[in-house]
Amino acid sequence: MRLQPRCTRAVLPLGRPMVRLVLPQTQAFVPLAPFARAMSPSAPLSVPLRTSSTHVVDDLEKALQSAAQMEQTSVTLKATLETGLGLLLPDNQSSALSRRQRTLIQIANFLRRELPVRLARRVVELKSLPGGLDQMPSVQRVREWYQHSFVAIRRSDPVVCAESEARFCALLEEIYERHAPTLVTMAHGVYQLKGQMDKEHGPGFDFGARSEIHQFLDRFYMSRIGIRILIGQYLELHRAPQAEGYVGLINRHTSPAEIAEQAIYDAKYLCERTHGDAPEVLIYGRSDGTFTYIPSHLYYCLFELLKNSLRAVTEYHGVDSSLPPIKVIIADSESNEDVVIKVSDEGGGIPRSHMPRIFSYLFTTATPAFGTNNAAFSSAGDHGTDSPLAGLGYGLPISRTYARYFGGDLNIMSMEGYGTDAFLHLSRLGNRAEPLP
Repeated sequence: MRLQPRCTRAVLPLGRPMVRLVLPQTQAFVPLAPFARAMSPSAPLSVPLRTSSTHVVDDLEKALQSAAQMEQTSVTLKATLETGLGLLLPDNQSSALSRRQRTLIQIANFLRRELPVRLARRVVELKSLPGGLDQMPSVQRVREWYQHSFVAIRRSDPVVCAESEARFCALLEEIYERHAPTLVTMAHGVYQLKGQMDKEHGPGFDFGARSEIHQFLDRFYMSRIGIRILIGQYLELHRAPQAEGYVGLINRHTSPAEIAEQAIYDAKYLCERTHGDAPEVLIYGRSDGTFTYIPSHLYYCLFELLKNSLRAVTEYHGVDSSLPPIKVIIADSESNEDVVIKVSDEGGGIPRSHMPRIFSYLFTTATPAFGTNNAAFSSAGDHGTDSPLAGLGYGLPISRTYARYFGGDLNIMSMEGYGTDAFLHLSRLGNRAEPLP
C-alpha cells in the first residue's frame, strides 16, 4: 500500500507557507532597545521620498543609498519570542490599548524602520553583481520587487493606533506574498546566466567554479530568510488563536522526533512516487525532547536530508534489492548546547572530488523544471515537492543557511562506496544573533 501525501507542498500546518528569511551583519541585538525605540513612531525614516516625477528616480537612488548605509539590527530567537509575548513593552506606558495591540504596534514600528535598511542593502547589491548576473531578466525582476517594497514601507504612515497598525499589517501581507517566488526567480536568473556562459565559452565551461556568485547567493538567501522571519512572525501574531505552544512562527515545544516523523512520511511518499519504492527510516535516540525553535525550518532541513538519502539508497541498491534502512538519531538533553540530529544512509556515498561543492548553488547536473516550463515556474512556490527547484541542488546549501541562521550548522561526512552521514546542529539556547550580510 502506497503512502498518501500529507500535503501537496510539504509544509508544516502552521497556517502560513513555510517561512525562510535572512539578515545582514552588524550590531548584536540588545533585547529592549530596538523595540523600545520603535514605540516612538514619529521619528523620521531619513531621506523621505519625493512624489514629483521629475525627481523621483534621483530621490529613490539617494534614499536607497542612504538606507543601505544604516546599521541593521540583529535579533535572536529568544528576543523574538519575548517580544511576541509582550515581555519587552515599556512598563510605564499608560494606554487604552490592550497588551496584545501594544505589542503589535511595537513590532510594526520596529519593522517600519528595520525592513527598509535590509531591503535597500539587497537592492544596492543586486545592481552590481559579478559575472553579469545583474543583467539577467529574472534577477532584475527580483530587484524591482525589493525596490517596490522599499518604497511602499518608506511611504507608509507611522503606526500609532490600531487602525494604522492594521493598514501596515495589510501592506506587509502584500509584500510577503510578492516576494514568495524570490528564491525560484533568483535560481532562474542563475540558470539564465549559466546558459549564456555555455554559449559564450562552450559546454566545457566550469560555471560551478564561480565562487563570487556562490558567495553572493549565500548572503542573499541568508538575508531573505531573515526578512521573511521578521515579516512572517509579525503576520502570524495577528492570527488568533494560535496553536498550543506557538508564539508567531516559534514553537516553545518543538519536538524533533515529531517533525522527523512528518519529514519521513513526506520524503518517503516523494521517493515512492519517483522510484516506485523507498527504504525504511528508523528513529533512534531521544523521542520526548522539545526545545524552542521554528518548526518549519527544522522540517525543511530534515526533509531535504531525508530526500537525498532515500534517493541515494534507492538508486545505489536498486528497487529490486533489499534496501538498507536510513537512521535518524536525535541527541538532546536540557543541558546540551545544541540539539544534534544525524541522518545516516548506506547510499554509496559522495566522491571526494565532489565534497567541496556539495553546498554550492552552482554545482548540479540536473535540468530544473523551469528550464522547460517557464509558465509553471512563474507561479510556483519555493519549496514544494513539485517546485522548479527540485533537483537543482539547492537543498543542502539552503538547509545549511537555515541551520546557521540562529547559530546552528550542517556538516556532511561521506564514505564513497558505502554511505553518507549528515549532522544537523541546532542551538537550543536561543541566544545566537542572526548573521547579517
